[in-house]
Amino acid sequence: MRIGTRLALAILPMGAALLLPSAPAWAWPWPQPDSGDPFTMKVDDVGCRSGRAAVTLHNQTRQIVRFDLQADAVSVATGSIPARKTIVRQVPVGKGSRAEIEAYSVTEHHPDTLIDSTHVENDCPWGHRRHGHLPFTGPPADLMGKLATAGGLVVMGGILWWYGSIWPRSTP
Repeated sequence: MRIGTRLALAILPMGAALLLPSAPAWAWPWPQPDSGDPFTMKVDDVGCRSGRAAVTLHNQTRQIVRFDLQADAVSVATGSIPARKTIVRQVPVGKGSRAEIEAYSVTEHHPDTLIDSTHVENDCPWGHRRHGHLPFTGPPADLMGKLATAGGLVVMGGILWWYGSIWPRSTP
């Protein structure tokens, strides 16, 4: 392959990366927040120690916004978000289970307007100290092999010593 071809193949991904941000927002494959929503919601993974998911709510408007945060259709947090501020609420998720977290905007005219929803799963290992460590099942196999070999050598040495003590004797 010629150097010019290699150079063109190396520059091609960089050129594509430079051109991608110029695409309109509607062309992106993932959902974009609705510009008419008063706030946005972002949910982190469940923390293994706490069993809770951190939900970040960001107010996009210049006025106070009331919200209702629900997990599996049960209200877990309500309150208000100051203008252009961000708040974080912790939502409990049971061990080995899933939860659908929904954020609702609460106003006088529309009591519950769904802003965003997402599913989280608490798939943390439970009953173990740390992920990746096996429970203690006894001493290592190589230690047992060394001990068995040492025991066999002691027994064999005892037999050879005993036999060596009676062998040279002769009976008249």
